[in-house]
Amino acid sequence: MKQVIGNANLVSSEEEEAARVLREANLRHKNEMAPRVHPRDSFYTRCGKRILDIVIALPVFIILLPFNFIFGICTFFDVGRPIFYKQTRVGKDGKIFTLIKFRNMNNEVDIDGNLLPPSQRVTKFGKFMRKFSLDEMLNFWSVLKGDMSIIGPRPQPVFIYERMCDRHKMRTALRSGLECPRIIHVPGEEICKYQRTFENDVWYVENCSLKLDIKMVWMLLKMVFSLKRRDQQATGKGISYFVGYTKDGVAIGMNKYKELAKEYRTAREKND
Repeated sequence: MKQVIGNANLVSSEEEEAARVLREANLRHKNEMAPRVHPRDSFYTRCGKRILDIVIALPVFIILLPFNFIFGICTFFDVGRPIFYKQTRVGKDGKIFTLIKFRNMNNEVDIDGNLLPPSQRVTKFGKFMRKFSLDEMLNFWSVLKGDMSIIGPRPQPVFIYERMCDRHKMRTALRSGLECPRIIHVPGEEICKYQRTFENDVWYVENCSLKLDIKMVWMLLKMVFSLKRRDQQATGKGISYFVGYTKDGVAIGMNKYKELAKEYRTAREKND
């Protein structure tokens, strides 16, 4: 395993190789074929959105302070020190900031010294925290600091941002958010969630408005109370980092890359 500089994540050599292969084979073509992004420029995107973030985040942060203190103590007895999980993320205009959450995973490794999958490292208390998104309550501090917004594209780790095409990097034209609920349907979304997510983020950047944010806040509340989503989030199952683009320009994660590679090998064996 290799430590990614500036990030708390450990990325396997297998994933790095997949990202390199896709970058060399398809990234240039993706950049050439992808439509340009035209971020929305209005009083709301320049000033109104930030004012609204502060009005909402300040009282929420104050109300959550005693709860965060309790969660901090519980996290200490659950996984020990440090109680915080810190990772560098890419925010507005590509600016780097540090995202802080409560730790909910241990650092257990396999016989080769590699970290076990997230689903095997999440503690019982960690599952509870993740299920109700309690580990992310500290994000309201990032909103107050100006690193994040209530609604906006989720901030990605540096190594993920570096794998993106120029079009998808434009999702940072606005502040990153706690969540950017998916609204639109796009070609290729049935192949991988990353295609749908990144295109939805770009669409949001181009169409951001007060009316849209109000709609997305309502959608976010429904997501928080979604039983199916809470169960998936609690266990950490199905996590697969974005690695690059197919020859057709579809954004895919590591799991989909393995699936497509297996299909390709099977097809070649049949032809041979």
